[in-house]
Amino acid sequence: MSEERTEDRRLRTDGGERSEREIELIERRESALAQVVKFGDPVLKSRASPVLKIGEDLRAEVDRMIAIMRDGLGVGLAATQLGILRRLLVFQPSHDAQPTALINPEVDWRSDDLVIAEEGCLSLPRVSMDVERPLHATFSGLDLDAEPVILEASGLEARVLQHEIDHLDGVLILDHAPRDQRKGALRALREGGSYSPPFEDEEEAEEGHREPKSTP
Repeated sequence: MSEERTEDRRLRTDGGERSEREIELIERRESALAQVVKFGDPVLKSRASPVLKIGEDLRAEVDRMIAIMRDGLGVGLAATQLGILRRLLVFQPSHDAQPTALINPEVDWRSDDLVIAEEGCLSLPRVSMDVERPLHATFSGLDLDAEPVILEASGLEARVLQHEIDHLDGVLILDHAPRDQRKGALRALREGGSYSPPFEDEEEAEEGHREPKSTP
C-alpha cells in the first residue's frame, strides 16, 4: 500500500527545486519501485500459497521486503508484489511504528462499521481510488519465530493489513473501487497517466462515513 501522493508533496521545496537529500530519497524510491511487480502482471491476480518453512531464507526475504517498502514510501507490501507467491506481508502504518512481518495472515473478524478512504498501491503507480473497508478487524498469523500472532487493528493499520491480504488473494483496489473510478484508473494505467478520485468536501465526506481524503 502506497503513501505516494503525500510523500511527493513533502519532497518538494517551496521553489519547486529539490535538495540533495530529497534527490537521494527519490532515487531510492525509484530503485525500490523498479523491483515491484506492476499492474498487468498475472502474478497480481494469483492467490499465494502458505509458507511451510520459516528459516534464514525467509528472514532475508522479510528484510528485503521491509527495505523496499520503506524506500518505496509504502506502508505495506505483500510478497506477491515482488513476484513471490507466498503468504507473507510486511507493514508499517506510521513512521513511528516498528516494521512488522506477518506470515500466513488471515482475517478472523471484520467490524460492521465501514469507512471509505482513498488508497494507493505500489503496484498501481500514480493511481488512487476510494475503497470501503471495515474500520476494525482482527488478524492472525505467525511471526518470524513461528509463534502465533493475533492483531486487533483499527483505522489505518486495519486498512493496510486488509489491503495486503487482498494482494495475497489476488485482489486489487481496482476490484473494490466504484465503477467510474475503476474506469478512470484503468485508463490512466493503460496510458501511463495518473488518476485520483474527484474532490469531495468534508460535509459530504462526513455524511458518507468517509475518512479525510489521503493516500496512506
